[in-house]
Amino acid sequence: MANQNPYPFLGPNPNRSVGPNGIAGAGVATDLRSYLIRVYNYMAAGLALTGVTAYLGATSGFYARTVGTPLYWLILFAPLGLVFLIGGRIQRMSVAAAQLSFWVFAALVGLSLSGIFFVYTGQSIERVFFITAGTFGAASLYAYTTRSDLSRFGSFLLMGLFGVIIASVVNIFLKSTALQMTVSVMGVIVFTGLTAYDTQSIKESYAAYDDGTVAGRKAIFGALRLYLDFINLFLMLLRLMGNRR
Repeated sequence: MANQNPYPFLGPNPNRSVGPNGIAGAGVATDLRSYLIRVYNYMAAGLALTGVTAYLGATSGFYARTVGTPLYWLILFAPLGLVFLIGGRIQRMSVAAAQLSFWVFAALVGLSLSGIFFVYTGQSIERVFFITAGTFGAASLYAYTTRSDLSRFGSFLLMGLFGVIIASVVNIFLKSTALQMTVSVMGVIVFTGLTAYDTQSIKESYAAYDDGTVAGRKAIFGALRLYLDFINLFLMLLRLMGNRR
């Protein structure tokens, strides 16, 4: 089953891998579960680091002090640059370097998200987070258990992703509430779909014969993809359902 990669800038998306003779060996199902648990543990740890960093950035006053300074723009755009770096160099990184890059990325995203605590109430942020977790979990579980080939939706999801990005940039200048609502609804659909797509893609990319370094890189890269899906889904839902201060 060929899988298209909706994140071409994040590096290659391997197709389903089997053993050298085309036959999966004994214990592959157990090893696959262990591999996926590793991926989700990385993702969950990254989300926890992002949440703690965002909260501390807001409550300590650090974020507020950076607004209007060059540091603010560095914090805002540094995660984008780092995600391109990780995607472009993941195949040449050591596992330790890939892990460190992922943790730094998660912390920088947290700092850039500190502003949501000044815009939305803490209660609504908490509520939307759990809604996001439920939606993400349902989409991921469906992708893990379904026999349907979700790769056929890759092109559609990629177009939807670019559509959301372009519309969001346009709305920076238009400041249209209606367009923002439309973009948010589209974003929820696209990132829910990407969650399912990426989950199946990560599952299919597992190879029992990968050595520790290759498997470690794959796990971190997979965690990064799911992390991005979760964060973006959370932000889209927050725009739709968050209570502003």
